[in-house]
Amino acid sequence: MTEALSARQAAQQLAALQHQLVLLQQAMGRQQRGAVVVLEGPDAAGKGGIIRRLGWCLDPRWLHVWPTSAPNDAERSQHWLQRFWQRLPQQGHWAVFDRSWYGRVLVERVEQLITEETWLRAYDQINAFEQMLQQEGFVLVKIWLDISADTQLRRFTERYLDPAKQWKLTAEDIRNRARWDDYIVARDDMFRRTSTPQAPWHTIDANDKHQARLAVFQLLQRAFSVDLPITPAQLPDAVAAFFAQSPQHQHPADDT
Repeated sequence: MTEALSARQAAQQLAALQHQLVLLQQAMGRQQRGAVVVLEGPDAAGKGGIIRRLGWCLDPRWLHVWPTSAPNDAERSQHWLQRFWQRLPQQGHWAVFDRSWYGRVLVERVEQLITEETWLRAYDQINAFEQMLQQEGFVLVKIWLDISADTQLRRFTERYLDPAKQWKLTAEDIRNRARWDDYIVARDDMFRRTSTPQAPWHTIDANDKHQARLAVFQLLQRAFSVDLPITPAQLPDAVAAFFAQSPQHQHPADDT
């Protein structure tokens, strides 16, 4: 009962935060301020659940979600950052990256897909890339969803036992788990080299999905609220006049 109540309370709190994000998205759209959100973390850390809850509340016309996988043949022939440049949002829109350019110093490093010289060089390239984003006025939020190896195993097992979720399990998930310690080393190096005062990493304890979702939405609310007036746009005169002259329309009957 206590656990169910906690989940219900978390859902209520999340709904309030979702409403606030709607207002922030509208305000940023009016003021032509773009946002880039980076979601990173181990497999089964809860990235997909957070993205779904963003999609449920935000206007999809101004929201773009980019799942990042291995580059295709054409992308491999280009500069490695080019595919991310092409997915940046226009001003006033938000882009959410489900994994990102940080694969260069995580999976590509751990799986030895590139040379040590290449991934070492990537740290400075990433910092320069993110600095340019912020200089152009984008709000950049980098989030690491942190879970334990035990939590990951439990979630993998839940997926394995649920036919509706088995599609989420891949051979890559199992291979990555076998190199858990290597990924921890790569993650810590990434934090040390790319968490800057202007673009810090935010680590969220994601072992409890409900609390993690709340923490992420609270973080986004704080980050997007900085120097952002959220006063709603003035309504057209015709709309204001309609409701001023027709008070019966201001309080429609509840048809639920």
